[in-house]
Amino acid sequence: MATGAFLAVGSQLAAPAAAGAHPAGASHDAPAPASTPMPLPAAVAAALPAAVAALPEVGATVDRFAAEHHLHPAPNHAPVTEQAPVTEQAPVTEQAPVPSPPSSPEIIPGKETVAAPASAAATVPPITASSWLPQPLAVAPVAGTVTSPFGPRWGTTHAGLDIANSIGTPVYAAAAGTVTDSGPASGFGLWVQIRHDDGSTSTYGHINETLVSVGQQVQAGEQIATVGNRGESTGPHLHFETTNPDGTKVDPIQWLAARGVAQTDLSRT
Repeated sequence: MATGAFLAVGSQLAAPAAAGAHPAGASHDAPAPASTPMPLPAAVAAALPAAVAALPEVGATVDRFAAEHHLHPAPNHAPVTEQAPVTEQAPVTEQAPVPSPPSSPEIIPGKETVAAPASAAATVPPITASSWLPQPLAVAPVAGTVTSPFGPRWGTTHAGLDIANSIGTPVYAAAAGTVTDSGPASGFGLWVQIRHDDGSTSTYGHINETLVSVGQQVQAGEQIATVGNRGESTGPHLHFETTNPDGTKVDPIQWLAARGVAQTDLSRT
């Protein structure tokens, strides 16, 4: 920067000398010969060597002044670095906390099993044979010896079927239904009555004991009583009666046959 200033001063000093070299009244249209150098005045020529020798000292002084006053370089002196575009980050969504698995039930020393939670036991029904085995439409209430069929007997109508067997022999529900009576009965001593899903009914009389209660749901082939000799009976047997949905008493053999039970199923085996 100092060197350029001094060169500018030198050129300004040289300009009048060049102008004075033209004689007065000379035509300005005629150009000066290009090969003839313009001489510098003697004073300028004498001062130039000292000025050029002083240039490094002047430059050092300028640099020291800029450093002391924290002067910044010109904008075109510092390299400009291109900044990478700022990428907008997607908002971070807070995730819901993951529930920790339930802790294992505490095992108490001396206990071989740990009971399952009550909620699990309530939602999972127990698996029984009746829950997956096909259920029969009807079965023989008991097997034994038919001692008196349905129809006329001793001048009256015998409204049921007598099947003899020993006391305590299992008695089964002939078809699925709801227990409507269970307990003492006039003439039968003790009985069980069932209303079936189709509206028909069945009665089991002279039984020794009942194993069901009123309102209980029973399946075909489920034990409901045992053979007895209670009431007006001439020996251990089951008195089995059946009715249509309208309440009309019908032959139990025909009632069973309509539901797939053969008469031979009533015979003792």
